[in-house]
Amino acid sequence: MKTSLKIPALLAALAAVLAVGVTLLLLQIAPAAAQGAPAANAGVAPWAMIAAAIAAGLAALAAGYAVGSVGSAAVGALAEKPELLGRVLILVGLAEGIAIYGLIVAVLILNRAG
Repeated sequence: MKTSLKIPALLAALAAVLAVGVTLLLLQIAPAAAQGAPAANAGVAPWAMIAAAIAAGLAALAAGYAVGSVGSAAVGALAEKPELLGRVLILVGLAEGIAIYGLIVAVLILNRAG
């Protein structure tokens, strides 16, 4: 029996849309905040925000897909051997770590942009 990945993929897509939405809101705030910034750095901030949104959004999509795949396999493995719980939790945690790495990259991009 093949497990459907529609719900994790839908949640990951929702996270990506939210990341893009927050970036668009930040783009509206950025021109007011960048008035005191030097002219050389003024054009970088919007691109940095877009890059941060792409990094966070794609990482959320990848994490959702990975958790869906690993989670469905983990449930099947636990049904056959319940003693695999510790190993399964580690694998699901590694899959969830992808989103955290994307968030860290987004924060680093925004920090570098100033």
